[in-house]
Amino acid sequence: MRVIFRADASLDIGTGHVMRCLTLADALRVQGAQCVFVCREHPGNLLDLIQARGHATHTLPLVAEVGRSVSATGYGGWLGADWATDAEQTVAAIGGPAVDWLIVDHYALDARWEKLAGTASRHLMVIDDLANRSHDCDLLLDQNLNRQIDDYAGLIPLHSKIFIGPMFALLRERFTSLRDYSIGRREQHKLAHILVSMGGVDKDNLTGKVLNALSHLPLPSTCQITVVLGANAPWISTVQLQAADMPATEVLINVQDMAQLMADSDLAIGAAGSSAWERCCLGLPTLMLVMAENQREAATSIESAGAAFAIDSGENLQSELSSQIAALIKDKNLMKNLTNNALNVTSGHGCAIMVKALMEYQK
Repeated sequence: MRVIFRADASLDIGTGHVMRCLTLADALRVQGAQCVFVCREHPGNLLDLIQARGHATHTLPLVAEVGRSVSATGYGGWLGADWATDAEQTVAAIGGPAVDWLIVDHYALDARWEKLAGTASRHLMVIDDLANRSHDCDLLLDQNLNRQIDDYAGLIPLHSKIFIGPMFALLRERFTSLRDYSIGRREQHKLAHILVSMGGVDKDNLTGKVLNALSHLPLPSTCQITVVLGANAPWISTVQLQAADMPATEVLINVQDMAQLMADSDLAIGAAGSSAWERCCLGLPTLMLVMAENQREAATSIESAGAAFAIDSGENLQSELSSQIAALIKDKNLMKNLTNNALNVTSGHGCAIMVKALMEYQK
């Protein structure tokens, strides 16, 4: 089976779209699929990482004059070209006979692109979070909590199969395998290890604001702080200097086993992106920062489920963080409730379910 992924990472887009596609690609490869990524050469792209994971890539050139214009969907400036050019370039990159699956994960693309690019593929899958535009697809995945199938009524063809909710979240098998271990070490609901992870880019350096808040808190004397940044994060040196002035604080770049690090942490302060489902799978109590408007709906639904506390990344960030952490230190039942509610959100088997769904089309 030949599978093409069309997804981008950049300083504006972040890394989540490519990372969840990589998870699916790795799982498909185990089943014998050949996976290729088509990505535009944005600053902060993950082409090297994709290649390091053993997948071929086709690089699309960045069209300089496109800039950051906003389309009807609000994300046109993320594409780096107009949609028609992007579709034509994607078809050219695929080349040869039609592939079995074209999988697209991009907020700037919709049914117009899918109709044109889909001519090079037998089947087309869309990964979406927004339910704000039409799609021409055979299969759609939206892993958001509280999303309803009716949210896509009139936006997808009647024949499309739709998978809704975090039970289908694309998590690596490593998270599932560590779930029992992570649950077992939370029985005392202590606060000895805080994980700070604002995603792969954190272009606005919210990490620095979080560390500043933590430095003014009466944390337990044995508490360790671990900060995780991606290699493309623009504030690495600044954060490293800041962490060096704080007790028991380390900065890690491009962590290879994030699942183990999460499982070994007692509290996460993290972005409200795809990593939210990873934390839920492991029952990791979380203070979740809303870093972009497209994260707000998901963050609100996770907080409503009692699986995390959502905090706006605006001017009150430090005071809200301080009050929430102080409350967690004072009342261990808050940690216990966060863990139990998070575990109910997802068990982490979504990737296996989606691989099976894709493979069934080949029968």
